[in-house]
Amino acid sequence: MATRPGRTPKSAMAILGTLVSNGPMCPMEICEKLDMAPRTVSFALRKLLGKKLLRKIPNLNDMRRPMYHANMEVAKELLQKYNDAALRAHPSPMAWRQKA
Repeated sequence: MATRPGRTPKSAMAILGTLVSNGPMCPMEICEKLDMAPRTVSFALRKLLGKKLLRKIPNLNDMRRPMYHANMEVAKELLQKYNDAALRAHPSPMAWRQKA
């Protein structure tokens, strides 16, 4: 499945990056970690689940709080493309000095 970086919300990319680096988390932990509104997190999680970038895992300690786990292979590739696209779209502020 070809996922273009420009089609994925920034909040979803932030959540995906957090799940890749910190491991499985529940939505409330994601809200606290990234200081995002619960509605934003749930929207981004639905987008990521639809693109098969996440898996929803039952939390055996509290079934009301499912855990979300990143599909590592696809996620790392997408995050790399997203970071490369962001760097090309917004060059560093010091780029003008390098040309001189």
